[in-house]
Amino acid sequence: MTEEFTKCDLICSSSPEDSMNRRNIDCEQPIFSVLSGGMKAQLSGDSAVSPSTISPTAAISDTESGFFSVESELCVEHESELDLFCGTEQKLICSHCATVGSCHGHTVTPLANRVTAVRNQLVDVCEKMQLQALRIERFVDQTLTAKEQNVQAAACRAREQVLAQVSAAREALEEEEQRILEQVQREEERVEQCLLTQRAHWSQALTSLSQTRSHLVHTLTHTPDAQLVNSVEEIAERVEVAEGVGEPCDTDKLNLNPACGDSKLLRGLWATALLLGPKVYGSFHLKFDERTVSPLLSLSDDLCTLTFQHKKLRQSPPYDPARFDSWPNALGSLSMSSGTHSWVVDVGQSGAFKVGVCYATLERKGSGNEARLGHNSQSWVLSHYDGDYSYCHAGKKVPLQVARRPQKIGLLLDWPSQTLLFYEPDSSAVLHHVTQHFSAPLLPACAVTDRSITILH
Repeated sequence: MTEEFTKCDLICSSSPEDSMNRRNIDCEQPIFSVLSGGMKAQLSGDSAVSPSTISPTAAISDTESGFFSVESELCVEHESELDLFCGTEQKLICSHCATVGSCHGHTVTPLANRVTAVRNQLVDVCEKMQLQALRIERFVDQTLTAKEQNVQAAACRAREQVLAQVSAAREALEEEEQRILEQVQREEERVEQCLLTQRAHWSQALTSLSQTRSHLVHTLTHTPDAQLVNSVEEIAERVEVAEGVGEPCDTDKLNLNPACGDSKLLRGLWATALLLGPKVYGSFHLKFDERTVSPLLSLSDDLCTLTFQHKKLRQSPPYDPARFDSWPNALGSLSMSSGTHSWVVDVGQSGAFKVGVCYATLERKGSGNEARLGHNSQSWVLSHYDGDYSYCHAGKKVPLQVARRPQKIGLLLDWPSQTLLFYEPDSSAVLHHVTQHFSAPLLPACAVTDRSITILH
């Protein structure tokens, strides 16, 4: 290709006029436009030749260059040599065509100038191709190679980071596992020791009680009346000893403390694994049951948003035994009695709401605590009121420390482990958790007395 360019340069620089014409060529003109005669814009520097100044001898033969050969080209109409180029009609013409023929008054150029312009344009295009080829080679050899090396290095660093993080997590988890198992072991040994002590104590008390009883029965059945009367003091002493044995009483000391297996780290990892792991659990079709919605609330058309209603906007819905009539409550449509479930409630800017679960048997009528979420033994909720967050169950409140006001509250119910967990979806931070023996199917439960809350899917 370099030799071809050199040849073209030698040919094109044969005259000052050629060099001048070449400088007037726009290098951005595509080669195909050039070859098809689209040189009108590029040849604006070529002076238009009037018919009176054109000489038949002005054409230059280019057979030596191999680009054009016009020796045998004759005008069909005038049988003259085609030694001009009509820029208006983009075709070869003879001098008669330009003076008295169909191209009279058109912009015409000597064929030699046209050939030189095309040749120069071809040279420019070839040079551009060579430069483009060099850029491609440089891109492949340098940029792509460097990119490949960078990708390999970045992938290596990413793998190392993953392995380091997993190793740290595994090490922490193994240490936590060992600590918890040891804690459970110590608690088990403590309870077993208490059981052994109780067993020994009550075995001894039973033996003493049996001996005393046998002695008293023998005294009652074999002692003469006179001697029995004289033995009243001795009998009273034995009865007092028997009464001192006391009654057996079950205590919490005889039970394994469930908190011995609790670990904030393990619980967080467990919740994260359920929420973000390969098997994501979700209640994607959860909606509010419109039959349960209190008249204090309005329900959106998609059955996902509860809005607290002002008095003048409230309407009296038809009576339904499932509807709450006094508290601003509503229940979800999903009954949960197995598996793992999670859902998210957008609480937005609401200043008063409750989210949680309850039994389907929760009271629906009246203004008593039996129908008030969190104030009975059948409901478990996270409550937000007047800037304070708390966990409520059976009328007892556990204050919660919340670092920032969450816009969303997530709930995770794992039925196999009987665990209910409240978390913040954006950070997966656990807000509160409870392990409870649920004796019946649970329903999602919500209440709101400020603005709106929405179940997200």
